Amino acid sequence: MLRARTVPAGSTRDRRHAQALAPGHRARAVSASPTRRRALRAIGAALAGAAAPAAAPAAAQAPGPANAGNVANDGNAADAANAAIARAPGSKVLRLVLPNNPVGLDPAGVADTTSASVVDALFDAPLRYDYLAQPAQLRPNTLAEMPEVSADFTRFVFRLQPGIHFADDPVFQGRPRELTAADCVYSVKRLFDPKVRSPNLFQFEAVRLLGMDALRRDALAGDRPFDYDREVPGLRALDRYRFEVRTQQPVPRLLHLFANVSLSGAVAREVVQAQGTDIAGHPVGTGPYRLVQWVRNQRLVLERNPKHRHRVWDETPDPSRPEDVALAARLRGRSLPMIDRVEFAIIEETQPRWLAFLAGDLDLMAIPFQFQTQAVPGGRLAPYLAARGVQLHRAPLAQTMYLQFNMDDPLVGGYAPQQVALRRAIALGYDTPRMIEILLNGQAVQAHSILAPGLSGRDDALRSDAVRYDPARARALLDLYGWVDRDGDGWRERPDGQPLVLEVGTGSTQSVRQINELWQRDMRAIGLRMRFDIKDSGELIKLSRNGRLMLRQTAWNAPTPDGTYFSGVLYGPNSGQSNHARFKLPAFDALHERQALMPDGPERTAVMREAMRLSLAYMPIVPLMHSVGVWLAQPRVVGYRPHVFTRAFFRYLDLDPEPGAG
Repeated sequence: MLRARTVPAGSTRDRRHAQALAPGHRARAVSASPTRRRALRAIGAALAGAAAPAAAPAAAQAPGPANAGNVANDGNAADAANAAIARAPGSKVLRLVLPNNPVGLDPAGVADTTSASVVDALFDAPLRYDYLAQPAQLRPNTLAEMPEVSADFTRFVFRLQPGIHFADDPVFQGRPRELTAADCVYSVKRLFDPKVRSPNLFQFEAVRLLGMDALRRDALAGDRPFDYDREVPGLRALDRYRFEVRTQQPVPRLLHLFANVSLSGAVAREVVQAQGTDIAGHPVGTGPYRLVQWVRNQRLVLERNPKHRHRVWDETPDPSRPEDVALAARLRGRSLPMIDRVEFAIIEETQPRWLAFLAGDLDLMAIPFQFQTQAVPGGRLAPYLAARGVQLHRAPLAQTMYLQFNMDDPLVGGYAPQQVALRRAIALGYDTPRMIEILLNGQAVQAHSILAPGLSGRDDALRSDAVRYDPARARALLDLYGWVDRDGDGWRERPDGQPLVLEVGTGSTQSVRQINELWQRDMRAIGLRMRFDIKDSGELIKLSRNGRLMLRQTAWNAPTPDGTYFSGVLYGPNSGQSNHARFKLPAFDALHERQALMPDGPERTAVMREAMRLSLAYMPIVPLMHSVGVWLAQPRVVGYRPHVFTRAFFRYLDLDPEPGAG
């Protein structure tokens, strides 16, 4: 186990990182510069094993106990217990990394991918995605079989497996707590509770569960408590193990909502009531793992949940992929999870992450774009990594990077021709191909809409000159609509002569700074001044959702293959939820609602294409690129396959005691 300590420049550990680099790498990449020393200190703190004395005071820990029945976050008892777990003969410990601190671990409050990747391991949704099947295939998770679905897609009946239990918690008073249909109903109802303020409510509002909107309105009227005990026809328990969902309209893809832990992960009502506002730091679920330690901005540790006994490895390989067929033969029937403990280092900067992997301190990670030329030069695994048995995985991400305007902002928002011209000029002035080439090592493709590749409803043939880099057209458009330089200082002013400054909310990591430098250069070339307001990732999300940012660059990741999730980013009623741009266009909204009722096929794709064309005309967001993910795994990792809709992929992995044997 690694222990928490400050690593001085030139130490043994420092030399170990240097030796891990490929021969011929420039010495300055591993020299003991101040930046290098800061990076190594970050690695030392973040990768500190839970067996070491706590490096942070209790005030820095996550709120509330780590998990009921588990070791508390602080104190020597926690350290001793964690050390015993780590030293247990034959225990398997997987070391991963998080790029930032989770915002919270309450499923109903999760809106960021970092939190989702942890929550997905702590809680269970009724359904899941087969880890190997392509295209994505739904499978029962806590259900006994796939749900019963009516021919008109308005009634769905789910039946749970009996005998599934929550992780231990003092509120259960030492008694096993079985998962029931009432828990599943309660968990979805929480999204409608105004006091929960769930950022994911929009997804269930869109399907119009019978009676749920009225239940929420009654709670909003007079600020009354939400009535969880009131039965509604659209969401109710039929008996101990069966619950029913009914909708006002056909919802052909509703089942995907029940494969997303952030929407339908089951929580126990008595735990939520006991924890109150501390529930985001006190996760108690039926998932394969439970939380044992969370030191904010340093590390987060999960341990196998002994109550999780309802799943075995039973994935469906593609017959055309021999390596997946062999993997299935090796792991089929094994009880999940196979790994005893997962230790996440929280490392925001990309260089320390890369160095930690090279030193063998991380088992698996997505390779930051700026290090891909070292890891996969020419698209092939570097010889020095191949010689160590490192595994390479590459797959397109269901992700879109884009610029997001605040449509309520008096400068960049609005629907008047002048404001539309400004946004479209910014789109034309953004050099996406150069960004892909320089910063992403070519591992991305130009985006022409918000819809990511592989999503249902996406028209792969859609192309638009509105997002093609053309600074001359951008300057001409600005001139035409009065965004001109009136005082000769090289910067354009507003049509009324007032100063024009683009205020951008942004992070502070090295990769973000590099993106901002190129973006600022592009805007300077068309005469637009920028100012960056640096915030941490959690604060940026909150400010963006509340309409308090003028402009930001961000990304949207799909937890589901349904393109509705992406087009909902621009759906007017989702403003303040997924629609951070606060775009409200009735014509777009009508198309979004229409496609949601349609089964997959050419007719639905045509409706989605028209909606995307409208978004390009008004440009509330500027679609930039769709990335390709590149992952490296150490030789001992068994069974990793990229799956864009499975956050807690490690629930399917094993660790080989013999490097190279897997």
